[in-house]
This record gives sequence, structure tokens and C-alpha cells, in this order.
Amino acid sequence: MIKLRRRDLLAGTAVLLWTARTAGAATIAGRLPWAPNAGNPPPRTRLGPWEFFSGDEGRTIEALADCIIPPDAETPGGTAAGCAVFIDRQLTGPYGRQEGLYLRPPFQAGAKTQGHQSEAGPAQDYRAGLAAFDRACMSRRSGRRFAELSGDDRIVVLKALEAGSFKLDGVDGKSFFAQVVKDVQMGFFADPIYGGNRDMAGWKMIGYPGARYNYLDWVNRHNERFPLPPVGMTGNAQWTRS
Repeated sequence: MIKLRRRDLLAGTAVLLWTARTAGAATIAGRLPWAPNAGNPPPRTRLGPWEFFSGDEGRTIEALADCIIPPDAETPGGTAAGCAVFIDRQLTGPYGRQEGLYLRPPFQAGAKTQGHQSEAGPAQDYRAGLAAFDRACMSRRSGRRFAELSGDDRIVVLKALEAGSFKLDGVDGKSFFAQVVKDVQMGFFADPIYGGNRDMAGWKMIGYPGARYNYLDWVNRHNERFPLPPVGMTGNAQWTRS
């Protein structure tokens, strides 16, 4: 029989742990301890035709995006910044499919702090909401869809929709418009990898540095514009070797 003393057992365990911790160690010198695009970011959104919206739906959502974030001399509007593309791609993905959410009944109206409580998901809500919105516009604006209205008429319609006086058939127009506003804003400030914030227009407007490695020296420097351009999750094109 082999007798193993407690001191020997502990010493042997320490040696094994030290060996395991140092076996895969490497010495890095003369360069930063990371490589460009070495992480696992989500796939970049593909530009091109609509993946969820129909042609009419796409024109309506673009018109809504430009009303919510109108272009000016310094910043592109919601459409040029890619907000409509952002929403389209989100509706074809996990957001539109309600992945990770509880989807069993009973369904009932909840408080604002409880989030989405409907049986229908965002994709269904957008499809029904855009259809009802255009039907209401056509019935009250001489057969014209929202995208065919003048800029002033669009604002009049949206103010009435926000106030709850512009009713939609079978859809809560006020809630629908509030959701569109949130999603357009999200597309304007999300990482460009998701299709919105094109050319980082939203980040440049507010002086946000983006996904930079470190900018601690500037955290408490309020009302000062960060001197470097913003960087997205995929980095800067200048950092990546072709």
C-alpha cells in the first residue's frame, strides 16, 4: 500500500495548477496584445432590396423616418442615415420573431414599465400598422398614401396620430407611432453594423467616440468635442490589412 502524506498531496496539486496556468502562456513584445477584428461581432447588415417591407411599406417607413429625423445642412435625415434599412433588417431577425420572449397566453394590456405584452410580435405590428396607416391617409387625404403627401400635410397627420385623434382601423395608432419613433431613433444611433447610423452620422452629430478601446481621459470633459472620429464594432478600415 502506498501511503500519501497530506503535505505531499497539496504540493503535487500546486505543481499541477502552476503547470496548467503557464503551459499556454505567450510572450508579446513590440505590438499591442490584440489583432484587428479578432472578436466575434454580429454579421454586417447587407445593403440592397427590402427584406421585410414591401415597396409601399418601405416608402411609408422612409417618409416616417424623415419626418422623425429631418435632414439639415449638417446631418442627414432618417432615410439617408439608414434608419428604414435598420428597421427592415431588425424585423427579419430575432427582434421581429420575438426570440427569447414569453409567447404563451394569457395576453392583456400591461403597464408601460412591463414592455411588450401583445400576442403579435413587432413584425406583425408593423405590417398591420403600416397598412392601417396608409388606408387612413388614403381615405382622408384624397386617395394619397402617407409618402405621397406634402411635408406640411405629413406633419399635420403625425401630430394628429400622436394625439390620438387620427384613428387607425384595428390598430392603436398612437402606440404604433410611438414604436416607430423609438425604432427610428435606435437606427440613428445604433452601431452601423446593423444598417443604420450610416457613416456614423448619429455618433458624429453628438460627438460620441463609438466602440473605441479607451477614452477615460474624456469621460468628465463635458461639452467638449472628442477630437477623433468615431469607431464602430468592426473597427476602422485603416486598421484592417487588405
